[in-house]
Amino acid sequence: MDIRITKTTTPKAKPDPETLGFGKFFTDHMFMMEYSREQGWHDARIVPFANLSLHPASTALHYGSEIFEGLKAYRRADGKVQMFRPIENIRRMNNSAERLCLPQIPEEDAMQALSAFVEMEQDWTPALPGTSLYLRPYMFGNDETLGVHAVHNAEFIIIASPVGSYYKEGLNPVKIMIEDEDVRAVRGGTGYAKCGGNYAASNRAGEKAEEKGYSQVLWLDGVERKYVEEVGAMNVMFKIDGKIVTPKLTGSILPGITRKSCIEVLKDKGYTVEERLLSVKELGEDLAAGKLEEAWGCGTAAVVSPIGELRYKDKVFTINNGEIGPVTQLLYDTLTGIQWGKLDDKYGWTYPIPTK
Repeated sequence: MDIRITKTTTPKAKPDPETLGFGKFFTDHMFMMEYSREQGWHDARIVPFANLSLHPASTALHYGSEIFEGLKAYRRADGKVQMFRPIENIRRMNNSAERLCLPQIPEEDAMQALSAFVEMEQDWTPALPGTSLYLRPYMFGNDETLGVHAVHNAEFIIIASPVGSYYKEGLNPVKIMIEDEDVRAVRGGTGYAKCGGNYAASNRAGEKAEEKGYSQVLWLDGVERKYVEEVGAMNVMFKIDGKIVTPKLTGSILPGITRKSCIEVLKDKGYTVEERLLSVKELGEDLAAGKLEEAWGCGTAAVVSPIGELRYKDKVFTINNGEIGPVTQLLYDTLTGIQWGKLDDKYGWTYPIPTK
């Protein structure tokens, strides 16, 4: 795939790495290419970061034909830059595309696009501990008609943002409220796809939780309203009586790359990992019996986020005395150690970027 490059003539000043936050600043360039049924994917290019121009009837604006991914590039201790498991994001994006009737992108083309773009923007990757360059590939249908059908024209774009910690609490345990009214997804729906509608539908519950002093919500299944699924925009795991338990992928849960990485590390460290249905009732009983030892969310943005408190209706459950547990810390240290190049990558997860 040929990628045309047009460099900006007005480069921006880099933001202060101490005050990055999440997704507030954007790099100088973006990757773009178009799809049509006649031409397939074409006109791959890296161009100066700019606003988009869309037809008022664009499919994405009316019918939500949109998917996205989130991954990171990290500044290693030796100064070089590397991505973490990018091929997994590409494969998940293609699964999302299939579910929403958007076009697939050949893996080799998507990897070339990501690599070329990060190589171009690598100077934006901050070096301060805990910081990274967040990459947001996304795709949307762009038919200029109000007809409802599978997409005939689409746009694929990659933008990047230097980021700090996702949660203001950092690695400190967060408080989570179990949501028993709204649901995130149901089996047969789009829960396993990373599409914007899933996140828009979650905002109401998130706002309610925040008003009550909680960082996020813990989602229950959409049918029986009793089985744990995800926490906010992350997967969730529990250490129960020495074993690691995480909700199994039933089609309504996003198959997280960080989730997958955590499971592989845990099994490598000798832990038993169970992927199964887990009810709120069981969690309460395990906590009362002293068996619920740790809980944490895991995802690209936060990596690992310990859970210190769960609230279900009027009951409040404190986990591990509201402190970070040893398994949570182990996962955070191992994953971030590999991501930032402080530990050897024996799993083959990192993808080095050539130095400019």
